[in-house]
Amino acid sequence: MELTVGDVMTRTVVVAAPETRVKEIARILHEYRVSALPVVESDRVLGVVSEDDLLLKEDPGFVSDGLFSGRRRKAERAKAGGLVAAEVMSAPAVTIGPLATHRQAARLMHRERVKRLPVVDERGRILGIISRSDLIGVLLRDDGEIGREICEDVIARALWLDPAGFIVRVTSGVVQVTGQVTKRSLASVLVDCIKQVDGVIGVQARITWAEDDLQGPEVPLPWTGLGVGREDAGSTEGGVRRS
Repeated sequence: MELTVGDVMTRTVVVAAPETRVKEIARILHEYRVSALPVVESDRVLGVVSEDDLLLKEDPGFVSDGLFSGRRRKAERAKAGGLVAAEVMSAPAVTIGPLATHRQAARLMHRERVKRLPVVDERGRILGIISRSDLIGVLLRDDGEIGREICEDVIARALWLDPAGFIVRVTSGVVQVTGQVTKRSLASVLVDCIKQVDGVIGVQARITWAEDDLQGPEVPLPWTGLGVGREDAGSTEGGVRRS
């Protein structure tokens, strides 16, 4: 089963109130060695104060208004002059739900260029927080545990295949799988499922099949009377079909 945000998030969250002063926010960030704080009121996330927000305090002149100053520049100038969390936070906060997958969290962090995501319920109440380090930790999963999940959950339970018909080796997160299936389409499904297992870095597959069901039936060529036939056996090696 793919890990969810709720599985890997940190449940004890250091937060700020809207009235928390900037100097206190800086102290908390330094003391707890975090890069951002959710700003919370009545358990609901209003915004996030990050290190980047506080850096604007270092040189307010950098964001001074000019004749052609844009909306973002004016917002940064307002933050530079802010005294409490509500005045320097980024809002609305970029958040995620506990049932989202860790892959969805990674994509959201990358797209929004943030290092931490508050985890909230359907009412916006904070449940925890997930950081980049939490997601990177998934890549450190034990090779033996990855191999067992592939054999038991993917091959046996999900695809109803006999694990005895496959050789699965995992080295530093790279899976080498060898075996035979009945149809070519099933080989593709197997490889795709293995790629979704938490901790898998890559897949090197050598899967053979008895029937190529991804090609159409024999088609007569009108100018020769011959046809293009469907090959009945083949294999995949490193993701490339070989016959």
